[in-house]
Amino acid sequence: MERLNLKIDNIDLIYERSCELPIVGLKLVFKVAGTCSEKKYGVAKLAAELLSEGTKKLGSSEFNKALDMRAIMLGASAGFETFEISLESLSEHFEYGFDMLVDLLSDPNYDKDILEKLKTQALGVIASYSSDYDYQASGALQEILYPNSRLATPSIGTPKSISQIELSDIKEFIEDSLTLENMFVVLGGDIELENVKFQKLFNVLNHGKEKTLTKIEVSKNKNLKIIDKPSEQAYIYFGSPINFDLRDKFKLNVAMFILGSSGFGSRLMEEIRVKRGLAYSVYCSANLNLSYNSLNGYLQTKNESKDEAITLIKDEIAKFVQNGATQKELDAAKNFLLGSKPLSKETLFKRLAIAQKEHYQGYELGEFDLNLERIKALGLDELNSFISSLDEINSLSIACLYNEQK
Repeated sequence: MERLNLKIDNIDLIYERSCELPIVGLKLVFKVAGTCSEKKYGVAKLAAELLSEGTKKLGSSEFNKALDMRAIMLGASAGFETFEISLESLSEHFEYGFDMLVDLLSDPNYDKDILEKLKTQALGVIASYSSDYDYQASGALQEILYPNSRLATPSIGTPKSISQIELSDIKEFIEDSLTLENMFVVLGGDIELENVKFQKLFNVLNHGKEKTLTKIEVSKNKNLKIIDKPSEQAYIYFGSPINFDLRDKFKLNVAMFILGSSGFGSRLMEEIRVKRGLAYSVYCSANLNLSYNSLNGYLQTKNESKDEAITLIKDEIAKFVQNGATQKELDAAKNFLLGSKPLSKETLFKRLAIAQKEHYQGYELGEFDLNLERIKALGLDELNSFISSLDEINSLSIACLYNEQK
């Protein structure tokens, strides 16, 4: 795996040549180009869907039929901070898929009927959420944990915002967000760099100003939002700020593994489900991004047990910050995290995903392996000193959906 700089437009490239299988994967990653950069809520998701509808010239059916005949996967996705376009194919069909990608970017299917279809589908998805209590509880936490930010509104948008989106909004988003100055490329597989026509691809992308992310403040206000629904159980979502030195990321990984991200064996699962039988499931992890960091978790329990479960979540997190982990918990975390390394990097696409994340977050390639070495050397006193610095995770905001009648 190596990081290169393409002389064309000064684009960064993450690249691994691998002949294990006759496959190639290409990804264009556009920074500050996800839902965080929308002018109308829902535009980013619709833009990604539109780029799956082929070119204006061929239309959706013929375009995708040509890809399917060659087992080529070509699609787009919009996250919060980034917008990605991915191409995967057999190496023998990569050139054809690459040319189809160039055609797609130069001639998106800007068609009113296509947009109306996509809007109708989006509205249908939103309507289906009216009976999805898990989704509603999660969304309620987003509102109180990230107030006055784009995160407080569903990434798919709202019925009102979607109804107001026009083709011109989609076109403006694509032209303003998919720019060379905010892009890097990830490439891997059975392919030589000199066989990739990067110039042809970059010629169809716009130039633009380099964008910067707006920092999002995670609420410390310990908000509580209660939603009364005819649910068979209580859905409890909780979150809080996490502030830490980036050099201590490996310590945070270990701490979150012990606290709540390791399933059975985690502190929360053992104390709340195994010992007391109060939860069907309980989980928490660190949600780390360039624009914000937070602890996020959920718990499902009986309606009548919600108050006791919420109290236990708060108590166990407070105990964890105050008392830290045990040597047994640290040893178990090390065994799992270090033992799972081969699985984490067993395929080309997994290795590329790790390298992509390292580059995006500003680390040197190889940070993943360095963190494992740091975890191996981590002592209990050092870990617990770090855990004690995470006092802000006690500032929990909680959203609870339950049936008040039960």
